[in-house]
Amino acid sequence: MPHRLLNPQTFAAIKDLRLIAKTVVDGFMLGHNQSIRRGAGIEFSQYRSYQPGDDLRQLDWKMFARSDRYYIRESEVDSSVAVRFVVDASGSMGHQDGTLTKLDYARYLVASLAYLAVQQGDAVGLFVLQEEQLVQLAPQQSSQHLQRFFHQLEQVKPNGAFPPPDRLAPVFAKKRQKEITVLVTDMYEQTSEISETLRKIGALEKDTLLFHLMGKNEMEFTYQGQLAFQDLETGQTVQVSTEGQRTEYLQRLQEWLRSLETDTRKKQIHYERFHLHEPLDKALRAFLINRARV
Repeated sequence: MPHRLLNPQTFAAIKDLRLIAKTVVDGFMLGHNQSIRRGAGIEFSQYRSYQPGDDLRQLDWKMFARSDRYYIRESEVDSSVAVRFVVDASGSMGHQDGTLTKLDYARYLVASLAYLAVQQGDAVGLFVLQEEQLVQLAPQQSSQHLQRFFHQLEQVKPNGAFPPPDRLAPVFAKKRQKEITVLVTDMYEQTSEISETLRKIGALEKDTLLFHLMGKNEMEFTYQGQLAFQDLETGQTVQVSTEGQRTEYLQRLQEWLRSLETDTRKKQIHYERFHLHEPLDKALRAFLINRARV
């Protein structure tokens, strides 16, 4: 797997989201194509191995889910779906780890998944959630729409708190029978606004993915000395002595993560966690596997 093409840390100097998305998807597909082997039980009169340049709309996603390999289905069928990307752009998504913020990572991740979806014939929509505004692009299937999608993603800056659930009616309005919702968030909430949003989405849709973003510095608590931490949504600060605090912090963090994952899956929502140094292939794989089930 050419991880260099999938590593978000290498994208900071590139301003063109479409170029980033194309680079990620091409690198991901190339890496998997190199591992394709003919296995028992495959009828090659109906399938052939994916080759660079093939129309991604002819990929058989159910075959991918079973074999983790890419095959082109010779007889094309209409299997398009609508993919709604819901991006948390609240202030906490400005948390930085190395050269990236959480929102940077979300931007690259969503752009790559949208590019892949449109290339294989799906419609994509974008909902950006902030306290002061709600960006809405209803799912469509065209290169012009994808360019608008990228433009909106490029303009987003982290700000304010996550909006209350009663302002998110457009996010819950399902329009098509075949639809996937992908929520990208850091799960930082003032009360339970994100948890409530997940509850509503999970109650309405069975095909929902939660991509939970965390900084590696959050996961490992790499801070040292006497520090002042600022809440990026409220502006409040708290003084912390890291000496002797790390063990307790990590223990509570793991308890919260286990509880979050359990509660999310009880809502029939697929849960994946990522840190900001993690290559994007894990997210692409999770998306494709769930795409195959729709």
